[in-house]
Amino acid sequence: MVHDHHGDPRQVLRLAQLPPVGAPGPGEVSIRVTVRPAHPGDLLGITGGGGPAGSAGKPRIPGFDGAGVVVAVGRDVVDLQPGQRVAFFPVPGAWAEHVIASASAVVPVPDEIDDSTAALMLVNPLTMQMLLRALDEAWAGTPRPFVQTAAGSSVGRLIAAAAERHDFPLVNLVRSAAGAGALTERFPSLTTISTSEPDWPARMRDALGEPASVVLDAVGGALATNLLAGLADGGSLISYGRLSGSSVSLGATDVVGRELRTRGVSIGRWGRLDAELRREDVAFALATAQARPDLFGVAASYDLADFANAVDEVGRPGKVGTVLLTSPTEQPA
Repeated sequence: MVHDHHGDPRQVLRLAQLPPVGAPGPGEVSIRVTVRPAHPGDLLGITGGGGPAGSAGKPRIPGFDGAGVVVAVGRDVVDLQPGQRVAFFPVPGAWAEHVIASASAVVPVPDEIDDSTAALMLVNPLTMQMLLRALDEAWAGTPRPFVQTAAGSSVGRLIAAAAERHDFPLVNLVRSAAGAGALTERFPSLTTISTSEPDWPARMRDALGEPASVVLDAVGGALATNLLAGLADGGSLISYGRLSGSSVSLGATDVVGRELRTRGVSIGRWGRLDAELRREDVAFALATAQARPDLFGVAASYDLADFANAVDEVGRPGKVGTVLLTSPTEQPA
């Protein structure tokens, strides 16, 4: 799956037959990809700002994570072998049938973890770990009421599970009544509110009992701007996505007079973290996939060739879980 220009994914994406990826070099492995997620962020990367997508006129292959089977290993690779099931991140070009990956970005998958869970088990838990660290910094170690948008997403459900486990005071916001119902059923001890209801701001304030100290936001736009206005003085907006496609409006009066803070969290910077911290994050992701596979929900699976329907599903209101793209004749276990 490639695109030559940025634009509407339904219009610019196309199937292409590209040259083989070749043999892996030192410290690399080649992987036959079987399942890869279609994240909203992937679609934003395809949409871009217009203009050519690849470098030197070459088409760009979307995707950075997924699961598959090792085909060959390069020199100095000792912990992976051909035929082994693996998950990988970050590896550009995951929306292809074969990729070359640094061995450091590849994680062996135990037999008890199915292919769809394996494809989801890295990016979302790693994002959650980064968000929890940012949340702890904003709280200065003392948990206070907070809100998260896009709570029905895979990351949102992981945050909700952590809040339930640690008794953090959280209100979940989702776009639809159906999504609110599904999340309430999964996390009955937490308050989940649909922003499609006209009285949602009042219900959120009642549930919190006090102004939110932090907003974890993956949406941006008008929703994040409204939530920012309702933050407690000294509160923080932690942004990790822009599902709305719009920016947050922040006035100087809010920054100075109310001492509000904003910060971004990007999974793209995870690879720059300390090596020991990355190892801890991967161990957490693996343990979560083994203990709580229910948190890695799949909204739908589509063949790569059926990308148009997959794109529609990624943006569908009320969607719970992640959309997966499978290779031809492949279906996630």
